[in-house]
Amino acid sequence: MKTQNIWEKYNEELYFFILRKTNDKNIANDVFQNTFFKIHKNITHLKSDDKTKPWVFQIARNEIANYYNNESIYVEKFDNKTIVQAEKVEEFCCFETFINELPKNYKQVIELVYIDGIKQKDVAIKLEISLDNVKARIRKAKDVLKVKFNECCNYQFNKKGTLIGESNCAKCKVYD
Repeated sequence: MKTQNIWEKYNEELYFFILRKTNDKNIANDVFQNTFFKIHKNITHLKSDDKTKPWVFQIARNEIANYYNNESIYVEKFDNKTIVQAEKVEEFCCFETFINELPKNYKQVIELVYIDGIKQKDVAIKLEISLDNVKARIRKAKDVLKVKFNECCNYQFNKKGTLIGESNCAKCKVYD
């Protein structure tokens, strides 16, 4: 079977499969493109035409996993949601103070990953600690920051862990 035949037979079904799994058109387009590139590149490995569909969809599943594995290195992916959250940092007057009050090992990892945009695995190498340790420090730092925001500013967190609500903080009113 040729790549063109696979395209004609499966492209719509495959695209919507990927879109359902990713819930994002941009990600789906990237994964879809990579999937067909790999299909074309590895078409000689397809041993039987009757196994085409499972083979194609397995490549798609692998590409979806690869996408998220590569993106997870950046912690919570640098997508529009994260960029918007980063832009909203200015709305939280206490943010810088809370970061500076973190224990040194938490502060260092948070700044390197979120502010400097360095991949977690590169931070692990730079700090000569394990990737699991980097992830644990980030998780603990986030927990500390959530508590501080809740205590100081009376922000609440929705089910996704995103800060919501209006600030009710004496410090915040100073900056208004």
